[in-house]
Amino acid sequence: MAASDPHRALDLRAAARHLVVHPLVLAEREADLFLLIRRHERTLDRWFTQRFGYRLQVTADTARLFKSSVVARCRPLSTTGRQPRAFSQREYTLLALALAAVAAGPNIISLHDLVHEIRSAATDANVALSEEPTDRRALVTALKWMVGHGVAIELHDRIDRYARDDAADAVLRIRPDRVALLPLPVLARSESVETLVDRDDRRAASRVWMRSLLLEEPVLYRDDLDEAEWTELRRRLGEEAAIFDEMFGLSIEARAEGIVAIDPEGTLSDSRFPLGGTLGQAALLLIERLAASDETSFTHEAVVDIIAALAQERRRYWSRLAEEPERLADEALALLDAHRLATRDAEDRVRLLPAAWRYAVAERIEDTSSASDGTAPEADRQAALF
Repeated sequence: MAASDPHRALDLRAAARHLVVHPLVLAEREADLFLLIRRHERTLDRWFTQRFGYRLQVTADTARLFKSSVVARCRPLSTTGRQPRAFSQREYTLLALALAAVAAGPNIISLHDLVHEIRSAATDANVALSEEPTDRRALVTALKWMVGHGVAIELHDRIDRYARDDAADAVLRIRPDRVALLPLPVLARSESVETLVDRDDRRAASRVWMRSLLLEEPVLYRDDLDEAEWTELRRRLGEEAAIFDEMFGLSIEARAEGIVAIDPEGTLSDSRFPLGGTLGQAALLLIERLAASDETSFTHEAVVDIIAALAQERRRYWSRLAEEPERLADEALALLDAHRLATRDAEDRVRLLPAAWRYAVAERIEDTSSASDGTAPEADRQAALF
């Protein structure tokens, strides 16, 4: 057992934590972690399979954790580079087409030939592609993601030039074996976005499904489950706490409104809240203003008005993003939604969720709103939710 060997237990925990945040591990990029995963492959696969319904596949130089039991609500792909951002819909489309074009090889291909194959794949999928700079930039973003994740390697020249020059060429080495590891099995079983996100069989193993939700989402609210599921989860909290501690070093915090897995190290997350800068302060102050109101829900226009007033009050310290209150409001709401602190309904009304009440906003930013760089203290999004 792992518990009898503290060094092995720590190694297993380090490997499991890394796989949850980075489900694709490449030997040439993270040699030590890859060797750790490979050394403990059988135990890690058994843990993830039996406890979460995931599957671990390890090849000669690649480890892939297939998270096949839960589709995360808000986990977009991010662009590569110094300032990553979420993929746009067009970039997702171009990435899917590029992967489809190279899934069967060849291993070496010119950018010119690859673009031709992508256009052929687009025709087969009834997707219209243009030669306009916007589509070329989206394709370059998709290809750079492939390079950044070890699916493709630039051998000669750079693909960036294609964004500015449609005659630019390059030579890429493709890893079809890694392309085959990218799609989740659930994609093959889903004919639409709706069935992908909310599959009929999602509760076939309710304990595994609920445990995966608790791991992948910032908060698991009581309203996310039916009464029988909530009762079962609360009854098994001791068992869940032991699993989360053994595998990830997480502790479980339960309240009447929901349950959260807390990471004392603050590193087991792909996103942090609160954030520094204009967006982070706007989101925190928006929570404060909404919480102070007697209303329980707010129109989008009311939220924009609040953000506009905040921007006016802090125009000396906030960035130029504050000059676009509607955009800042939308980005702040997206941030709060990603951390399950607020939600927007079908009528575009905004409502705070229970976890938002944990943040003492005024106290947190009192000493930072006048800071020249506009930064604010940070905390992991799972560390202070209830």
